[in-house]
Amino acid sequence: MAISTADLYDENRDVQVAEPVLKHFGRKTAFGGEVATVHLYEDNVLMRDKLATSGNGRVLVVDGGGSTWCALLGDRMAQRAIDHGWSGVIINGCVRDSKELAKLDVGVMALATSPRKSRKNGVGAVDVPVTMAGCLIEPGDFLYADEDGIIVSDHDLLS
Repeated sequence: MAISTADLYDENRDVQVAEPVLKHFGRKTAFGGEVATVHLYEDNVLMRDKLATSGNGRVLVVDGGGSTWCALLGDRMAQRAIDHGWSGVIINGCVRDSKELAKLDVGVMALATSPRKSRKNGVGAVDVPVTMAGCLIEPGDFLYADEDGIIVSDHDLLS
């Protein structure tokens, strides 16, 4: 799937454009698809469980509250996303194992890195509206990311 957020924006001015606060960490820098969401804070159990389900080319958007205390995703969880067919993971929080993430063929965007593991209590919510980088993102929206940024639409812009 060839994605150009600039071109998609030019053709669809009614989309949301995310604030440029997230960085690429995965090898795949252009990706997109239907959105699934997780809302959590410094606890990645619900994200891990969601990535163990069939992704069908979707993008998992994780609102981690912008915490930089710990990482919510590392190389093993990114591999889980690949194994289950997720196009990418967008995280309002941190990742770890960044050198390994850069080798994996999945889109990963996050605020920064942290070596610290997250808590494992299973607290949070799945498939709920989340707010990230100035965008209100709902399950079933469509998200597209590339080197120019992230756009979000309530409908598929590539069909």
